[in-house]
Amino acid sequence: MNMPVGVATKKDAIDGGAIRFAGQTFEPLCSGALYWPDEAALLVADLHFEKMKSFARHRQLLPPYDTSQTLDRLDADLVRTNARTVIALGDSFHRADSATGLLDEDRERLETLMSHYDWIWLSGNHDPAPHGLGGCHVETFARAGITLAHMPDHAHKPLIAGHLHPAARIEINGRSVKSACFVCDDDVMILPAYGISTGTLNVLSSAFAGLLRHDRLQVVMTGCDRVYPVSPKRLIGG
Repeated sequence: MNMPVGVATKKDAIDGGAIRFAGQTFEPLCSGALYWPDEAALLVADLHFEKMKSFARHRQLLPPYDTSQTLDRLDADLVRTNARTVIALGDSFHRADSATGLLDEDRERLETLMSHYDWIWLSGNHDPAPHGLGGCHVETFARAGITLAHMPDHAHKPLIAGHLHPAARIEINGRSVKSACFVCDDDVMILPAYGISTGTLNVLSSAFAGLLRHDRLQVVMTGCDRVYPVSPKRLIGG
């Protein structure tokens, strides 16, 4: 996605793509990861490893390369950010038993990555139980007064979550552009899905109703080589 620089920036909340939330500053990456500099942590939601293999069980035969491509993306982001901790916000695997079906080379790559970082897996609705891959597996995780979880809700505030695969659509010069996005208000932030094979859901859809205050919304869309803060006033449905 190519968009003009500085598209309708909400300057009091977002500066140059950084998101200030719950007294912390975060760096959203065009890959869909969120880097937390003060904690040297890389947050990723909805990796959905082994999704294409899961489809194959239902006779939808698609190339099973999504896991390796998602690992490529993750490896690059870890090198770029120099993160020390990885926090995966649930639905890291597409099925509860997907970890057992990893290709040997993908398992080896993942285990090598995990050996170099503190690794925290959060439970998701697709993968509620531990994967048997090491690291720490918990339902929720709290750091610096912020709760991290898979499902966005108002039970914990402030909260960073995944699950909904948010995307924003805006109109530029008579044509609409849609891309995965980071979205938050003062209490809840929802990360885009990180996995290569994941879909998206417009932030104006009914699934987001009641979760976020529109008058306090921050939206950062992902592009090919940078992120784009956009004004909520420019969001359109579809």
